Amino acid sequence: MATRTDFPPVRACLFDMDGLLLDTEDIYTLCINKILEKHGRPNLPWSIKARLQGRPGPQANALFHDWAKLPMSEADYMTEYTALQEKHFAHAKPLPGVEELLAKLGRTRWFEKPKAQGQGHRVHIALATSSNSKNFAVKTQNWTELFAVFESHRRVLGDDPRVQPGHGKPMPDIYLLALKTINDSLPKGETPITPQECLVFEDSVPGVEAGRRAGMRVVWAPHPGLKKELEGHEKDILAGRMGEAGEVDMHQLGEHDDGWADYFPDLTNFPYDKYGIVVPPAEVEEDPSMKQDVSEDIVAKTT
Repeated sequence: MATRTDFPPVRACLFDMDGLLLDTEDIYTLCINKILEKHGRPNLPWSIKARLQGRPGPQANALFHDWAKLPMSEADYMTEYTALQEKHFAHAKPLPGVEELLAKLGRTRWFEKPKAQGQGHRVHIALATSSNSKNFAVKTQNWTELFAVFESHRRVLGDDPRVQPGHGKPMPDIYLLALKTINDSLPKGETPITPQECLVFEDSVPGVEAGRRAGMRVVWAPHPGLKKELEGHEKDILAGRMGEAGEVDMHQLGEHDDGWADYFPDLTNFPYDKYGIVVPPAEVEEDPSMKQDVSEDIVAKTT
């Protein structure tokens, strides 16, 4: 298949969080391995972890217990697991390149200001994570300024009631909803953003499939351990063809080398030009109109 190159400029960036923005995937593994070790079980291998990443909690837990066969109830496991998460998630840190990437994308707000000059446009940003509200609060408690770039009404979390049960990643619903939160809050007169004008940032295989099935372009920046585990399957992953959702409408999936998805080892030195993104100079941050509110609710209250 010919590689497409005539994409429109990216107008919206939609982000996963765990393992993409924050180093929480290693913390998840640490917490799980502590419980496994306690019961004489082997550490969690990447062959299993790869299937858990990106999925909503209930689905991920079902897959885990089917493999682990721990001599404890799921309720007791969750009590112990949650306590370990609350202890360790507070130490989560941004992954390489994240702070610079979010700062530069956030800076594109400048192009909406009357005094702005240049040929750029604002790149709208939304969060689409399988983490629930409680875990999100713990993980980001030391990074409220960093996450202020995601306005509260443009955050879709794992317990968002608008995402129907069973429709988390690798289903496309969460990314389509994230796009809807942007389009519902665009400045008056701005043309609604289409899926092909969106760029999804993901580290997990189910997340890549969700983005591809939503009709969006995708950046895949996986954990080195995941990349090594799935070596040789990169083209299937980028096409959304790893079969994470079972039987699906094939028209929702991509093709090998179709140009819609790219692999990056991390988010440092991100190639904004490749996606039609212009970043204003750092000096515009000194303008009072660019100040962001870091005291917003975790997510906007819905009625």
